[in-house]
Amino acid sequence: MTAGKRKLIGPALRAAMLWPHTWAGVTLGGLLMLVFFMGSLAVFASEIDRWMMPDTRIGAVEAPDAAVSLDRTVVPLVERLAAGREVRDWYVQLPDERRPVMALRVRTEGGNAGGMATAGGTLLPPVGTLGASSFFYPLHYSLHLRAGFVGYWIVSFASVAMLAGLISGVIIHARIFKDFFTFRSWGQLRRSLLDLHNLTGVLVLPFHLMITFTGIVIILPIVLPAGVQALYGGDVQRFYDDALGNYSRPRAGIAAAAAPLDPMLAEARRLWGGGEPAVVFVYNAGDAASVVRINRDTGDRISLDVQPVFFDGVTGALLKYQPPGPMVAAHRVMSGLHFAAFEHWPLRWLYFLFGLAGCVLIGTGMLHWMEKRRVVHGLPGVGWRSVAALTCGTTTGLLIATLAMMAANRLLPSGVPSRELVEVGVFFLTWIASAVHAAVRTKIDPPWSSQCTAVALLAAACVLMNWITTGEHPVRAAAAGDWAVVGVDAVLVLTAAGAWRVSRRLARRARPEASTLSRLTDHA
Repeated sequence: MTAGKRKLIGPALRAAMLWPHTWAGVTLGGLLMLVFFMGSLAVFASEIDRWMMPDTRIGAVEAPDAAVSLDRTVVPLVERLAAGREVRDWYVQLPDERRPVMALRVRTEGGNAGGMATAGGTLLPPVGTLGASSFFYPLHYSLHLRAGFVGYWIVSFASVAMLAGLISGVIIHARIFKDFFTFRSWGQLRRSLLDLHNLTGVLVLPFHLMITFTGIVIILPIVLPAGVQALYGGDVQRFYDDALGNYSRPRAGIAAAAAPLDPMLAEARRLWGGGEPAVVFVYNAGDAASVVRINRDTGDRISLDVQPVFFDGVTGALLKYQPPGPMVAAHRVMSGLHFAAFEHWPLRWLYFLFGLAGCVLIGTGMLHWMEKRRVVHGLPGVGWRSVAALTCGTTTGLLIATLAMMAANRLLPSGVPSRELVEVGVFFLTWIASAVHAAVRTKIDPPWSSQCTAVALLAAACVLMNWITTGEHPVRAAAAGDWAVVGVDAVLVLTAAGAWRVSRRLARRARPEASTLSRLTDHA
């Protein structure tokens, strides 16, 4: 390079990027860890649901050998759930390869009712759990803070910070691509952490950029509704009907008999060119203004466009089928890239592993900051201890809380009142307890070893308790073709083995340092 030329990324730019990169990671690292970890679990939400809901597993219910008839199977189930009350609206989620049962929800004059049923029409007992689909997955994008979309705003802000952190990280680590081929797992801990941080950052950088950007795009219409305000005057319903191809109308107040639903399914399949239905909604049931909406299954393509087809619930006439415009189509493709709802098992496993790599990226960044501050400043102060406790609580603590909820799922009797809420309480109380434990024990080092031991014991206990309570161990599940249970148990076993090895290694390392740490503390 000649003297007249300047480097594209100079020291001044790297120094300018260092502050936002560091403090975005330190302040939001715990939240980003939660988002990435729960997003990774959401990739296999259906499989975790099967593990947490034994009555819905493949071995417990008959597999559908043909398309489910709405008129002969689903409508009688809706009437049973309504229990003589007037039905206002209802929907059914049809079974598929990953979920061999139907999920139904009925809204009546006297309240709501719901449940799960087999493809043959047998209503199953209450599952007594929210499972991954209704707990881990919403925690990923809304933090279960639905009022005023507060959770969406928080996750959106953290996602923007993550995107800025990825870009600034590439600028800061000028030798990041060169250092990609260097990983020193021995010697200085701080150097090893930075090597692992660089390795996961470069190896999975395209995925992290894609998953973060598409997550922001998905939430954007909620947190920045300026376009809806400008084009539709804030009329959200008209926006959904016009731009997204929806259809709605109020009740007429005139009772009318419903048309057969199976011919509507056949017409929807024809309009989709052979696509299969996934969800059926019936609005204004029993009314002259009844509307039937049928959503397409998205497992055969990347786009998350459900291509809704609307029929008149009384006459069966087609009301609306509107292909998406270019902007909506692009949004649906980006949503599909984020959700990974398509049926491609190798890609689904890559999403899961790359999501966990994001957790490693965030965690090693926070640990590197801690080690660097300890080396520079010596005995840590209150700020360091706070970050250390937060890091411990959002890494090993989050794992402990998740596994504790799964263990409670297997231990709690089925007749416990509000059983699903008890499981949620176990999750949050365990998570709080692990964070408090980390804060109390953090003087020089967080209690990594003891919490890794807890992770190992809980993961192994989950496999054992699943065997004891359901009689289904991995070998038997594999013989029955129940790959959801096999997969969850296998990941639990690997988690137990990995956490146990890490805990033993940390314990061996801590023993030689114990006397040194004690002298430092006494001196302080």
